[in-house]
Amino acid sequence: MGSSTSSLHSALVKTISRPPLPHPCDSTYSPGNDLDLDQDPADPLELLQECREVLRNRPAQLQRAFVQTGHGDARQTIRVMQWNVLAQALGEGMDSFVQCPMDALNWAERKYLILQEILTYRPDIICLQEVDHYFDMFQPILASLGYQSSFCPKPWSPCLDVENNNGPDGCALFFNPKRFQSLNTTHLRLSAMMLKTNQVAIIAALRCQATGRAFCVTVTHLKAQSGWEVLRSAQGSDLLRNLRSVVHRIKTKEKADTDIPLIVCGDFNAEPSEDVYRNFATSSLGLDSAYKRLSTDGKTEPPYTTWKIRPSGESCHTLDYVWYSHRAFDVNAVLDFPTAEQIGPNRLPSYNYPSDHLSLVCDFSFKDPTLVSK
Repeated sequence: MGSSTSSLHSALVKTISRPPLPHPCDSTYSPGNDLDLDQDPADPLELLQECREVLRNRPAQLQRAFVQTGHGDARQTIRVMQWNVLAQALGEGMDSFVQCPMDALNWAERKYLILQEILTYRPDIICLQEVDHYFDMFQPILASLGYQSSFCPKPWSPCLDVENNNGPDGCALFFNPKRFQSLNTTHLRLSAMMLKTNQVAIIAALRCQATGRAFCVTVTHLKAQSGWEVLRSAQGSDLLRNLRSVVHRIKTKEKADTDIPLIVCGDFNAEPSEDVYRNFATSSLGLDSAYKRLSTDGKTEPPYTTWKIRPSGESCHTLDYVWYSHRAFDVNAVLDFPTAEQIGPNRLPSYNYPSDHLSLVCDFSFKDPTLVSK
């Protein structure tokens, strides 16, 4: 991979060779609080080049372009990435991607595909699901790039049932502390019908350094599989209740005249026809789905955000969303999806894409405060 003394290689070697870090199964772990904000971050362009060097024998990265959807202030753009990265234990041990060769999933190279995707788009905020290498890859490498982070593992992660697993998977949220001040972080274990479930969420209240405006960003991952629609709906309702509570608390603390706006990212495991989608679309929080901006009518979601082949057949669905407070934010641009031809007949994951879910990347900017108040 070129020089063995490269910064990315050195960082990965250090994290892999040191004793294993704990994998707490409670919902309060937030190691990003210990980040040294004065440290010199790694050069993202240099790290991206190192990733490409490691991956030089694999097919080229999927080419995707941003579609301009608005005309907000580009100087104050907030770039947000939503991505189910595919837990390594599940990809190798449980998910049965019958058209994906096992060597395409080896962690030694797949981690560089994941990093390449993140480094290509350089988001200010990153919301990830199915993270099972948080402690030995995501947190240390992204910390070296200047990100502060928080991790909330599933209490009964299916990764723990896989031999030689790397601990539980969960949701992780990363943000650039030079652009945003952390005001509060809330970890949730979502409930349904008064019972705690295995799904989690993180709500981070942030203040934009450039504008001084507070907002909340959320990452979640709802229950998968057909037949669990009622449970997903209940989990979504629980998340909405918690979001109302958090934004009310932040609004009171900030003594704000207007509601605290939201960006909610997640793998909802739900098509737009499900109740949980409709509940978010009609919520009193005033949320809209950013990726509808790709459609000609502005009302239709993309045809797919995940595309895989399992023993039961081909699975092509829209399950991932970036919701936002439409009264407070403009959507300036969204990252388009690769075509079926680009993805290829064996679908995802593959030698040139590390997950069965495609990343969603959106550029937001705050609307004029006088318009928000109206």
